[in-house]
Amino acid sequence: MLSKALLRLGASAARHPWRVIAAWLIAATLAVLAAVAFGGRTADSMTAPGLDSRRAAELIERAGTGQEGMTAQVVVTPLDDGATFFDDGARTALTRLRAEVNRLPHVLGTSDPAAALDAGGDTAVRGGLVSADGRIAVVRVQYPDQSRLSAEDLDALVDLGDRLRAELPLRIEMGGNLFYAFSDPDGGASELIGLLAAAAILFLAFGSLVAAALPIGMAVFGLTVGVATMTVLAGVTEVPTFAPVLGSMVGLGVGIDYALFVLARHREYLACGLDPQGAAGRAVATAGRPVVFAGGTVVVSILGLAVANVPFMTVGGVAVSIVVLTMVLASVTLLPAFLGAAGPRLGRAGRIGRVLRAGWSGRLGRRRDTAAGAVPAVGWRRWIGHVGRHPVPYAVGAAGLLLTATLPVLGLRVGLPDDGSLPQSRTERRAYELVAEGFGPGTNGPLVIAADPAGDPGVVDRLVATVAADPGVASVAPARIDRATGVATLVVFPTTSPQDEATADTIARLRTDVLPAAIGDGPARAHVGGAAASLSDVGRRTSERLPVFVAAVLAMSFLLLMLVFRSVVVPLKAVLLNLLSIGAAYGIMVAVFQWGWGGALIGLEATVPIVSFIPMFLFAILFGLSMDYEVFLLSRVREEYLRTGDNGTAIVEGVSRTARIITSAALIMVAVFLSFAVAEDPSTKMFGLGLATAIFIDATVVRMVLVPATMTLLGRTNWWLPKWLDRMFPRGPVGTDDTDAESTGEAPRPRLVDR
Repeated sequence: MLSKALLRLGASAARHPWRVIAAWLIAATLAVLAAVAFGGRTADSMTAPGLDSRRAAELIERAGTGQEGMTAQVVVTPLDDGATFFDDGARTALTRLRAEVNRLPHVLGTSDPAAALDAGGDTAVRGGLVSADGRIAVVRVQYPDQSRLSAEDLDALVDLGDRLRAELPLRIEMGGNLFYAFSDPDGGASELIGLLAAAAILFLAFGSLVAAALPIGMAVFGLTVGVATMTVLAGVTEVPTFAPVLGSMVGLGVGIDYALFVLARHREYLACGLDPQGAAGRAVATAGRPVVFAGGTVVVSILGLAVANVPFMTVGGVAVSIVVLTMVLASVTLLPAFLGAAGPRLGRAGRIGRVLRAGWSGRLGRRRDTAAGAVPAVGWRRWIGHVGRHPVPYAVGAAGLLLTATLPVLGLRVGLPDDGSLPQSRTERRAYELVAEGFGPGTNGPLVIAADPAGDPGVVDRLVATVAADPGVASVAPARIDRATGVATLVVFPTTSPQDEATADTIARLRTDVLPAAIGDGPARAHVGGAAASLSDVGRRTSERLPVFVAAVLAMSFLLLMLVFRSVVVPLKAVLLNLLSIGAAYGIMVAVFQWGWGGALIGLEATVPIVSFIPMFLFAILFGLSMDYEVFLLSRVREEYLRTGDNGTAIVEGVSRTARIITSAALIMVAVFLSFAVAEDPSTKMFGLGLATAIFIDATVVRMVLVPATMTLLGRTNWWLPKWLDRMFPRGPVGTDDTDAESTGEAPRPRLVDR
């Protein structure tokens, strides 16, 4: 059985700690070497099969116009407030800048605003290269496909800009998807902040530097192996740029949490007189079981993203799952090796920890738990008992609070934050604002219409005329026609910014009304592409598939918990309460990012829509993480119920005994996730704040109020299981079968089924 296997695994690792640690060192070294030798860079292919924007991209690629590659833009304005590019001095500087950019490696070509000005000011203005007042000019830079580029190309462009700023009388700003693809993700500092915060919380929880260091060390090992493996995966397929940051975020959180659960049990067994090897084996056999099931739930939930049929989300889910699986493996192998190597020192607090705890205990007027070296759960018992005596008002009040926090979800709007949402310190933000000022907001997110005339010579002219007449279109650049294929491409500039809801409406109107009217009933076809269209399509598809995904995850979680706890009611309640906490997290995200409430606290300088794929990703991760606490808490409640047969006692003892660990684990996760919420990238902020908010709500309002209140109201019904269903289930679910009890030294426990 699972417990026997975990018991043997944990005890063996604790008896031979240095072998196991050496094996992990070798694995980490090999993973890093493989990442260096075979790894690839992350890349974003924000599209999916069957979407109209994907068909447009295929036509553009077939035409070979180069518009399928990466782009950058250099936006300039004279430093002299009275100068314009209509003047010879500023135009000469612009000519030199364009020539320097054109000589950079891998640059296929650039627009030439100076040459357009030489042909006439009106020509440059109509071409969208110089603003009407002559103050702002844009040099658009065309690169090949991302697979042929690297961060060195971005560095070369940025270095050139730094040099020319000192040599030319121009203010030079830069932007474009070259920056998005190759800018370094801002996760390194966040990881360090999260680790430091976790170390402080662990030290306060255990009062021992050694005890605090072990979960951190295990998480660092696991994160190294997991992220290096993710890098190797990026050499085989396109891993999205958010995956390493999200993997680090989730990996640190779950890794330290899992280690905390096992370490707390290990210290309990040491306090009961077991030797370190035996205590480590028992800890892995008991606390390790919820870790394995909870980790499995996280992985299955994340892999369920495949139902969206959006490849970059599926690959991103696989990459994050690799990190989670690595953390589960480290929790049942590397951690017991650390526990065995640390010996009996983990059973007592260090000198500083004893001083802190003595002061804490004195202020609270409570005695210290000498067995575990921690403040006993007297306060938690009182609180849970109080909730149990007044279950109705607490259940109604807590549920009402969460439902109120969920209400903003009704106004959720998906999209993609553009460069206008970046901090003012970033050149991309300043370039975005200059372009919007000189040419209109839609210039920052042009659409690309790809058309196959199929022998109809007049279709291109009709397309240009009808598209330009649409009220949501500011201008249309001259069509480019590939002679070999006949495919035409039109660059269309909307009147609104890329993240504006009106832009999505314009895209939909072009597809349903404008393009069909221009093409008519002939064989010609046209599709709307470009970054804004692709992201709009992905957002629509994820919104359509979200209900199916949610239903699949809920059904899977219900069945898993029913197998684990041999109950119908407990899984149903868990699913509903988890939905409440996730819904409240969504609502708070809408209030912060769309309405701007408290956005300044996390460095958000402008309101933005919710990134289209984040709600589905968050649901997968949060539902899995919330099951960590659910399994850990209810496993202890189930143990107490099977031992005493009294529902009230089981709730009080089970919840109070796990409360300190769950609170510490939640604080660690919240600290780790919030450290990412202050990153510069809005998407990273959303992941960090959404995860932190949901975990905080789950560990406080749900676990410490709603769970004891609802379980008290349900009484013995909590553990009801129909007799016919009990016969169908395999014997030996987590924490209930005689074999598991025997393997961990516990007495056999009775079962409650409907006879």
